[in-house]
Amino acid sequence: MIRFYFHRTPNPAKVALFLEESGLPYELVPVDTSKGEQHQPSFRAVNPNGKVPAIVDTEGPAAKEARVFDSSAILLYLAEKIGRFLGEPADRGELLSWLFFLGTGLGPFSGQAVHFQFAAPEGLDYAVNRYRREAERHYRVLDDHLAGRDYMVGSVYTIVDMSGWGWIDRASRVMKGAADPLAAFPNIKRWFAGIDARPAVARARAVGNDHEFKTVSDEETKRALFPSNYPATGG
Repeated sequence: MIRFYFHRTPNPAKVALFLEESGLPYELVPVDTSKGEQHQPSFRAVNPNGKVPAIVDTEGPAAKEARVFDSSAILLYLAEKIGRFLGEPADRGELLSWLFFLGTGLGPFSGQAVHFQFAAPEGLDYAVNRYRREAERHYRVLDDHLAGRDYMVGSVYTIVDMSGWGWIDRASRVMKGAADPLAAFPNIKRWFAGIDARPAVARARAVGNDHEFKTVSDEETKRALFPSNYPATGG
């Protein structure tokens, strides 16, 4: 059994897609990050960094319970556990390279672009420009790579496609104000449509629908999501 710590955001969505594609049994554990549940000691014991997603595999290596955090690590761990969605052995270097490109490049810069365009105070034009343009640059790298390709690595569907889907699904927020956020990236648009049409995607989108997550952005939410903006005080 996989205990899956989840919130309805791009990185957990990648893991939800894997679990729905693989058919692995899992128990959903909602973590309402807008309420600060990610900072509770019980969750920090699973992920010391206080971020979702995270999993606990109750049947890990040597029949021992194993925790895994960070979406890229989770995807790689689960794919190796079941021996699927890893592509061909000859493409291992490509798979790792693109998986970490998404995990350390496209994802974080997309997230910062969303933050500075939607959540940061007005007047931070340099930061808005910096992260939006870097997100666009990462999109261009991905678009160039996908020219003539149906999948990110080799000729088969892998965890890299699942990882890319998670953030490209939020392109309308990354490319704030664009009528068609993928218009300038036709290869991404074609690839994304192919992934998005998979039956498991619809199931992944429904994960957590029966849980009422907080949607109001108030002072509690800001302190929960951006704690470093509120340094601890005291003597």
